[in-house]
Amino acid sequence: MSNTIFRSLITWLLVAGPFWGRLCAQMYRPSAAVEDRVTALLDKMSLEEKIGQLTLYTTDWGSTGPTIREGYKNDIRSGACGNLFNSHTVSFVRELQRIAVEETRLKIPLLFGFDVIHGYKTIFPIPLGESASWDLEAIERSARVAATEATAAGLNWTFAPMVDVCRDPRWGRVMEGAGEDTYLGCRIAEARTRGFQGKKLGDTDAMLACVKHFAAYGAPIAGRDYNSVDMSERYFREYYLPPYEAAIRAGAATVMTSFNDYDGVPATGNKYLLTDILRKEWGFKGFVVTDYTSINEMVNHGVVADEKAAGELAMNAGVDMDMQGAVYQRFMLQSYKDGKIAMPLINDAVRRVLRLKIELGLFEDPYKYCDETREKNSLLSAEHRAAARDVSRKSIVLLKNEGGILPLKKTQKIALIGPLADNKSELIGNWNGAGNANDCVSVLEGLRAKAPAEITTEAGSDFMAEKSDGLANALALAEKADVVVAVVGETAMMSGEACARGEIGLPAAQEALVMALIKTGKPVVVVLMNGRPLAFPAIAESAGAIVESWWLGTEAGNAIADVLFGDYNPSGKLPMSFPRSVGQVPVFYNEKSTGRPFDPNSKWTSKYIDMPNSPQWPFGFGLSYTTFSISEPKPEKTTFKKGEPLKVSVTVSNTGARDGEEVVQLYVHDLVGSVTRPVKELKGFQKVMLKAGESRTLQFTLTEKDLSFYRRDMSFGTEPGDFEIMAGGNSADLKKVRVTMTE
Repeated sequence: MSNTIFRSLITWLLVAGPFWGRLCAQMYRPSAAVEDRVTALLDKMSLEEKIGQLTLYTTDWGSTGPTIREGYKNDIRSGACGNLFNSHTVSFVRELQRIAVEETRLKIPLLFGFDVIHGYKTIFPIPLGESASWDLEAIERSARVAATEATAAGLNWTFAPMVDVCRDPRWGRVMEGAGEDTYLGCRIAEARTRGFQGKKLGDTDAMLACVKHFAAYGAPIAGRDYNSVDMSERYFREYYLPPYEAAIRAGAATVMTSFNDYDGVPATGNKYLLTDILRKEWGFKGFVVTDYTSINEMVNHGVVADEKAAGELAMNAGVDMDMQGAVYQRFMLQSYKDGKIAMPLINDAVRRVLRLKIELGLFEDPYKYCDETREKNSLLSAEHRAAARDVSRKSIVLLKNEGGILPLKKTQKIALIGPLADNKSELIGNWNGAGNANDCVSVLEGLRAKAPAEITTEAGSDFMAEKSDGLANALALAEKADVVVAVVGETAMMSGEACARGEIGLPAAQEALVMALIKTGKPVVVVLMNGRPLAFPAIAESAGAIVESWWLGTEAGNAIADVLFGDYNPSGKLPMSFPRSVGQVPVFYNEKSTGRPFDPNSKWTSKYIDMPNSPQWPFGFGLSYTTFSISEPKPEKTTFKKGEPLKVSVTVSNTGARDGEEVVQLYVHDLVGSVTRPVKELKGFQKVMLKAGESRTLQFTLTEKDLSFYRRDMSFGTEPGDFEIMAGGNSADLKKVRVTMTE
């Protein structure tokens, strides 16, 4: 080893070692005592009982209440079903758990899973909305409240966080993730994992996190859910893979496979993903569960002839638990007899499931999550609603505010218009846990709580169609008002799983309503509720003020009112670029350099002839009721050695008349690489509160890892040369300085 390489290695260990050490210390690692207990239990189990621990079924929870197929009860009694999902509330869980621990031979308790995506009973903003807060403490607190409520209702496993990077807003499940950026996605994946799992597994308010969907599910061709994914190994490892690893290193105990294929092999049967990367590269010790019937669906993918072969492919790839497809239960015994699945592989899978049941403390107290008093006192508590209101208003992004229309004055006459103005049914969004829309605060209720006598309201249109007399009534109210607030957007079921959209504008009836209101000449504030970036160029250009509120959940109306009236100064920043048109999709900030970069004075460069290349609003964008100035970044030195950390300072000043928060964002551009590099990459951010007139100098440290990439030979590391360090309040408006890395 050369002296240069040796010095670089030592420097990396000193700088990055403690960082990775902290993360690795948080990774799920079973104790020796747990292993001994698992081994003793495995020795007692029949093959049929082992297969039962690898089986996950749903209950028949529906609008009439919780039920379970009688056949499933018999499966629990026989040990053929060791886990359930969609089973919640203390009374329901207790009865099912009783069957498992009192009527089975080995008395192995059940795991109870549920899609606790953005709250259990107290519903928080959809994850994409929370990501707009850029507030990691608030995001972790949201997951902590969700886990506290869910575990009070009998649950011990959530199918979250979803950490799929997505750059295509046509994909409906973009609402469940953190948007387009890898770095931001990693930090949010860590925060949500910590929030769900709490201080340690086994605490009564801690539940198993499940990282999903492994892997690259957020990049389906054409934005259609369940579609194929096609990307290079370099692109996959650099942009899509890191958030999964970040969540696992933060302690996530389980992983869910994705529906898509990767490199021609469905993820649920992909040994490269599930064994080579997940277990061998990263050292993951938890268990892997499929998504709903994704083993069965490999027959449709065309990589196996039947479901028996699908089960064999999945087990040999590294899948431990079969969600709902019953493939393992129906075929694994025969596959073992046929020599297609080896017993050590089955034992390893069962071991991983049993470990976590022991870690949760279910063998000592199978009813530890079945405390009716805690359930009653926890759900929708005043403390939890206050937390939801705080996170919700931090998630709101002010996109436009011409002429200072906002904040509203409580003396103004307000015409509140739109199908979402006095609506509760849509506020909890998609994937809303056990939330009840009737528990929500509507926008009308939120505004009237602050200005009760000055607000009139009219829907104006339905979500998808014109409403008889709606437009005329809305315009009449607008004429009598000082300001119009138009609350428009998607229904909750227009974003989410299986909700891909070929057009991502506002529905035509709502767009016509808003444009008619703008033509009255009255100041118009457009409040958007949606689960994805939307393209609405006419409104974007014409409306006086635009507020992106996403689906905020239980406290939506109060949070929106706090922002509109200025009781809270908006601080949200977009986690995903908003396109001008669906024709720009995918549009994202960290695109690669090209041989013919955009030049407005030359036709023969990379651009559209009918619109700008730039999005309507870029990644990281968001306004405030005050103004900020962010200095050019100041590196500690302009020349530094490979392997050395580089400290960078940035001064931010509140130049306006109101106190407010700014998210200072740090980006890097590697000017010359052995492979093409993005024009900029987020490598750090800090959210800071400043009083009017206050300035503060922030410190950032860029490590060797921050400047590394997958080089031409696919090794991961840095290359000496010039870099631009950029700082600003969004990804487009940046000040920069050049630095040089030497050998």
